[in-house]
Amino acid sequence: MLEISIYPQERVGLFIDGANLYAAARSLNFDIDYKRLLDLFAHKGHLIRAFYYTALVEDQEYSPIRPLVDWLDYNGYTMVTKPTKEFTDAFGRRKIKGNMDIELAIDVMEMAPHLDHIVLFSGDGDFRRLVEAVQNKGKRVTVVSTIRSTPPMIADELRRQADSFVELTDLMPQIARAHGNGPRDSSPREEPLRYAPVRDGDDEDFDDDVS
Repeated sequence: MLEISIYPQERVGLFIDGANLYAAARSLNFDIDYKRLLDLFAHKGHLIRAFYYTALVEDQEYSPIRPLVDWLDYNGYTMVTKPTKEFTDAFGRRKIKGNMDIELAIDVMEMAPHLDHIVLFSGDGDFRRLVEAVQNKGKRVTVVSTIRSTPPMIADELRRQADSFVELTDLMPQIARAHGNGPRDSSPREEPLRYAPVRDGDDEDFDDDVS
């Protein structure tokens, strides 16, 4: 079993870049059970708060990510959402963009005085400076992503900056969603919008079949 470098007395905060983590897990062909993920870190240290960041498409009769968002909201996660923005690319295709970097960065900085250890679930290279800033405040930072996808989901500069890096595939036995009839209180299967791959500082783009 993977041993995550968190001390029992440490105050821990989880900051989950939903689009980035989904793309990383999808590249590794598994679904995340968010109840198991929360339990894992709650037993490693003194878990203060777990934030989950995602953009939501408004004015839809049904949003595929809504069941997950609602479940997380009722089961120990602090949800941070905002509406997506729609645009047309150079080829005339309809695209939907939702970037949560600023919201995540602000929450990390605001929560830093109350934490000893920050766990960032993202491979976005834009967060390197954020990691450095909280390290300068005496905080430890662990980054969770993967280098085993093609191409790797984590930016090299972010991995180097973090105090420790946890390979997502090493967490799979502890956080993967069981197939078939799992526990009744497991999180819903993640079925968000069709995210384009999010790597190395890219904004979150969503494909849409509507032309």
